[in-house]
Amino acid sequence: MLKTWVATAGAVALSIVPAGAATPGSVTGTVTASSLRTSANLVVSLEAPGLKVTPPAAPAVVDQKDMHFVPHVLAIVKGETVEFHNSDTVAHNVFSPEGEYDLGTWQHGQSKAHTFAKPGVYTQLCRLHPEMEGFVDVLDTPYFEVTHDNGRFDIKDVPPGTYTLHVWSEKLKGTTKKITVESGKPTSVHLTLTK
Repeated sequence: MLKTWVATAGAVALSIVPAGAATPGSVTGTVTASSLRTSANLVVSLEAPGLKVTPPAAPAVVDQKDMHFVPHVLAIVKGETVEFHNSDTVAHNVFSPEGEYDLGTWQHGQSKAHTFAKPGVYTQLCRLHPEMEGFVDVLDTPYFEVTHDNGRFDIKDVPPGTYTLHVWSEKLKGTTKKITVESGKPTSVHLTLTK
């Protein structure tokens, strides 16, 4: 235990703070995809031994809208379920060569779900519309974010410690970087991806 003396009006009080108590930090920054027109849709994740993931009760959602998978890139945790919606007026299908699943074909307003049991990147395709493509990145860490248009990301509530930061891109070579998160402080990272 760490003892802290606090002066009060006319007295001195002793407060006990548990030793090793740490405030979560954050990892913020940018990833620039130099040869692409946007730095959006890059998955930034933090990995370390012993991290535990708990899939949320509510499923994540990917919509098939205007002949696109929306979002184009979805990051989730191992064991999480994704609900695929069809908002178009035509029938759609979802299958993945990496996941070896085919959810079949369904009409406007209908949905199908799939639970992703293993980490990895799974391409989402439609047998009826070969031009449609999306990605589900299944992670074995609770600390991740998909970058915004300007390549910015902000991973909050990260316990202090040493992590390997991974960046995944559908078109460029990914990268890794060792980082240290300090108690209650933001860690700033700026990276550039190349072909």
